[in-house]
Amino acid sequence: MSVINTNVKSLVAQNALAVNSRNLSKTMEQLSTGKRINSAADDAAGLAISNKMTSQVKGLNQAVRNANDGISMLQTAEGATQEITNMLQRMRELAVQAANDTYDADDRTAIADEVGQLEEEITRIATNTKWNGMSVLSSDQTKNLQVGMENDTDSTIEINLQDMTASGLDVSGLDLSSHTASQAVLDKVDTAIASVDSFRSDLGSKMNRLNYAADNMSNVSLNTAASRSRIQDTDYAQATTELARSQIIQQAATAMLAQANQQPSAVLSLLQ
Repeated sequence: MSVINTNVKSLVAQNALAVNSRNLSKTMEQLSTGKRINSAADDAAGLAISNKMTSQVKGLNQAVRNANDGISMLQTAEGATQEITNMLQRMRELAVQAANDTYDADDRTAIADEVGQLEEEITRIATNTKWNGMSVLSSDQTKNLQVGMENDTDSTIEINLQDMTASGLDVSGLDLSSHTASQAVLDKVDTAIASVDSFRSDLGSKMNRLNYAADNMSNVSLNTAASRSRIQDTDYAQATTELARSQIIQQAATAMLAQANQQPSAVLSLLQ
């Protein structure tokens, strides 16, 4: 039966054309943005998950940068302690020399002058060894490095920095005026060398730990980003196939709409 008051075929064609136009627009948006999810309407659960993963990736990447900053700070400190160790070893050599009673008072004064210069240089290096404007060897201090994305102790590595000045190492104002005094200096310098060696060992172990932490976080960040991509990003093979399909349907629906709109006119022509 043909009717002319309501063109049902035209309405069906218009509805199909509208639905396909929305699908075509959505597919084109996915292809142009590279994202399968561009709004909550596309996939509400997927959007929530991908946003959470984005926060995780950003937090992990910053934690990696934090760990690398910590490594740089410790490398700065460790480099300075090498020079301090060299000077302490020279001070020990001079103390051994001053302990020999073949040297008179003037000789020991000359030795003490060099030791005094070494004391001052140790303090100068310790005071002026800085990272990001912060002195790292001028006092005992604790630095907490945020190497995770959570608010817990597992996300923090504690770094204990030590006072490497001459007074901090108890090698300031050394007395080399006699055999006995020089022997006492030997004990002090040996203790200082052992303290610096222990500190350097701790720096080395913390640097290794930070390297491992940074590597692990980089891997987790990479895997999380890959998971987010599978949820959020456009599958170009699937999307281009859908685009071609929608374009064919669009053309067919447009043609059918034009044909449906002509039918009432054809019926009227028969009545004339």
